[in-house]
Amino acid sequence: MTAIGVGRISRRRRVTNTILCSLLGLAVLVALAPLVAVLVYTVQRGYHALSPHFLTRSMRGVGPLDKGGGAYHAIIGTAEQVLIAGLLAVPLGLLVAIYIVEYGRGTLRSVVRFLVDVMTGVPSIVAGLFIFAFWVVGLHKGFSGLAAGLALAVLMLPVVVRSSEEMLKLVPDELREASYALGVPRWRTILSVVLPTASAGITTGVMLAVARVAGETAPLLLTAFGTDGVNRSPFKGAQSGLPLYVFTQAGSAFDVAVRRAWAGALTLIVFVLLLTVIARAVTARSRVGVD
Repeated sequence: MTAIGVGRISRRRRVTNTILCSLLGLAVLVALAPLVAVLVYTVQRGYHALSPHFLTRSMRGVGPLDKGGGAYHAIIGTAEQVLIAGLLAVPLGLLVAIYIVEYGRGTLRSVVRFLVDVMTGVPSIVAGLFIFAFWVVGLHKGFSGLAAGLALAVLMLPVVVRSSEEMLKLVPDELREASYALGVPRWRTILSVVLPTASAGITTGVMLAVARVAGETAPLLLTAFGTDGVNRSPFKGAQSGLPLYVFTQAGSAFDVAVRRAWAGALTLIVFVLLLTVIARAVTARSRVGVD
């Protein structure tokens, strides 16, 4: 091939690379545009009503036209419900992912993956109905934050399993083989080599699962039911949550309630953001310790 032909091929490759990179950048901007627009609009509408008073007061005794009131009771409820869901779904989901990647073989592995895929597509209202029928009505436990946490755990579990599974698959087999060559048993290899290597990706998956369930309203309507007062015990009595608070306030015909709804939505975004930052910081510190 002549030098002129090589030059033409090289120039065509550069042009093709430039075009495709431009298309990729454009796709990223198109995908980010609605996300940024939603965030900016929520901040613009919500920060006016966001104040220390809003974060430290409940809606107990607040009338429909009163300017007071806040989301303290809803913040407490969401924190407890998401914590319960995380304590249930994260360890179980991680164990299932480890089984699928490290131990699972044959039919049982395929069945487990199929069930996880089915659970991924379950609507949130179905999870709420299941806990309502089984826990609230069937076992006569009544409405509570624990019931809401159980419903959120059902939604959170498949997201944790699938994201953790993909992250564990990305760990090079050479790391496992090197550990086995040193005589380290499989369970210790998973704990000391595989999980620390995949910890950043697993954390991202867990935060996606938290963000997935933190804004769910339908399960809370059937399990937590909602209340205007503060209920710090998730084990007894109706409890509010930020999604319920936003849903209730946004359905009001008064502007003061709608402003509280926007402030509650902004609070929910900040809540998820803070959890993500904390989880990232903890993961980074643990990885430094392992290194």
